[in-house]
Amino acid sequence: MELFSNTFRSLENALNYANTKQKVISQNMANSDTPNYKAKEVEKTHSFKAELDSSLKSYRTDARHFAFNSEGSQASTIVTKKNVQYNNNGNSVDVDKEMTDLAANQIYYNAVSDRISGKFQSLENVIKGGK
Repeated sequence: MELFSNTFRSLENALNYANTKQKVISQNMANSDTPNYKAKEVEKTHSFKAELDSSLKSYRTDARHFAFNSEGSQASTIVTKKNVQYNNNGNSVDVDKEMTDLAANQIYYNAVSDRISGKFQSLENVIKGGK
């Protein structure tokens, strides 16, 4: 039995994704002048199907049945962009794009952290008995 709903796990995965994306963007910007550095990006690998499968509870009555993996999988993957070159020195970092991604990621992080804060405030309200 879980103490909290799957919402907390989903929000935690979203915060982890934003954290990983922040690190990758910072690394790209720090290496914007490094020769032959290839920019990296974060891709979400936790698809709707994977989320649905993880939320389903299943009981195997036969060893030949497919098992549902109820554990959350890795929420994102870091991928290096290889076939892109913006500078003469082989560097593929586009600083304007990285700044745009940084701003979008900040908005995403703020929205998720506000949502999880609201969830905890609701829990606090329930624990205090609505007072």
